[in-house]
Amino acid sequence: MVLLNYLIMNTLKNLILLVTIITMNTIFAQQKDPCRYIKTPSGYMMVLRQGDDVLAHIENLAKAENIPSASFTGIGFAAEVTFGFYDFEAKKFNPKTFKKVEMGSLTGSIAWNEKDPSIHLHGIATDEKFNAFGGHLLSLHVGTGSMEIYITVNDKKLERKVEQPLNANVLQLNCP
Repeated sequence: MVLLNYLIMNTLKNLILLVTIITMNTIFAQQKDPCRYIKTPSGYMMVLRQGDDVLAHIENLAKAENIPSASFTGIGFAAEVTFGFYDFEAKKFNPKTFKKVEMGSLTGSIAWNEKDPSIHLHGIATDEKFNAFGGHLLSLHVGTGSMEIYITVNDKKLERKVEQPLNANVLQLNCP
């Protein structure tokens, strides 16, 4: 009888644990991803969190909100940033990656390449010794903390096209 009571109690405990785990997973699955941006009078304010891909979020915002063109600035912590220095002879970026840095400045623009947004982003990053690195950003992921990006929308749609002989993606102006 004691053994039977023990088995029943253990089974009930395991069942309660299983129901609790399933309930918690359901609650977490139903929670929405935290808000990443809001509309402002001049455009948008974006707050990204640890692990977020900055370029992908800006590109997704441009698509979702059908932004014709924009400029943006930002600051925050980066888990990893890859800068690229353009080699005009080889016609490609030479990358260099830095980890756990603070982005003291981000500045960029949103335009379009045919159907997709074209993000052009530069920045300055500093390490724990206050050494600064900067240039064209090829990739950027948010580190511990957050990254704030302020996007100012323009009313005219701008495009980028690859121009030769540089093989560089250049912003096009439609002058009258």
